[in-house]
Amino acid sequence: MKPFILASGSPRRKELLEQAQISFTIQTSDVDETIDPALSPDELVQSLALQKAEAVFEQNQHAVVLGADTIVVLDGQVLGKPNDREHAKEMLSALSGKKHSVLTGVAILDNEQQKIFSVETHVQFWQLTNEEIERYLDTNEPFDKAGSYGIQGFGATLVEAISGDYFSVVGLPLASTVRELSNFGITPNF
Repeated sequence: MKPFILASGSPRRKELLEQAQISFTIQTSDVDETIDPALSPDELVQSLALQKAEAVFEQNQHAVVLGADTIVVLDGQVLGKPNDREHAKEMLSALSGKKHSVLTGVAILDNEQQKIFSVETHVQFWQLTNEEIERYLDTNEPFDKAGSYGIQGFGATLVEAISGDYFSVVGLPLASTVRELSNFGITPNF
């Protein structure tokens, strides 16, 4: 069996693969995550995932490499990670009381094949007060997350409903990913 490398430093993706009992190592890439406005959100998230996987695969051509990226889309606008507290507050205020999409792109490749896909989940936020937004900002949770929230943490209290794959919102559509990994000979270790 080929070694399996996660091309991401995300603790959430690491936890999800561990939950699926998949053996892997981590090697991060320094891919420029600049948003290309010419791409649709779906094309963008798949492109970023592939760039991350390819950057790590270049040094590990004997391995299976997985890259992933998650974006939040509100009214056609991509919301990346916030620059600072004020930017995070603006994003959370914009998401308040609205439905948005979370897309996670996944790219899996080895020296024989590649699979690139994305999963979209719809998330409905509660109508948030300024006090609720400030309280959430005080947790410091929003600052390294697309859309300025993490559904797996205290950010769950902002979410009224979701339609789709919860794990995709966390950062990796786990069931879809495990199924695709099996085509590369990567399976859970029970």
